[in-house]
Amino acid sequence: MIPVQNIEGLKLSPGKHSQLIKEIIDNFAPRFIPGSLLLYTGDTGNKWGYFDKETFNKLGFVLDEHGKMPDCIFYYEQKKWLVLVESVTSHGPIDSKRKIELQKLFDNDMTLVFVTAFPDKQTFTRFTAEIAWETEVWLSDNPTHLIHFNGDKFLG
Repeated sequence: MIPVQNIEGLKLSPGKHSQLIKEIIDNFAPRFIPGSLLLYTGDTGNKWGYFDKETFNKLGFVLDEHGKMPDCIFYYEQKKWLVLVESVTSHGPIDSKRKIELQKLFDNDMTLVFVTAFPDKQTFTRFTAEIAWETEVWLSDNPTHLIHFNGDKFLG
């Protein structure tokens, strides 16, 4: 696996949410978006725990610091994707309403990929009915697979 780039100095507060964020960075990104750049990750102690403002500006995004950011944002230059990952442990999955919010927040010509991360299948089954179409689901306890909700982003 190719690790995510740009994560020097990233520190997360202890807890379940931070553990899933770590799994997203260490296991999801290298498998499915290898060599991607981590542009943002929030933290329970610091909303802007890691923010690569310079790259965001180069990509043409102007962010409202009061906007409801996803938990992790990666730039996958190879495919020109902005991958928005929501940890279910924070505010739940990417449902239809949340997907629209994220589309408005990241209104740009870039392709957006929406991923909800779950710690395990048991947690996933509690939220299945809420997950938006055209999104992806990743389970930390089974990191080599994705569940596609009629999404073609990874299938091409």
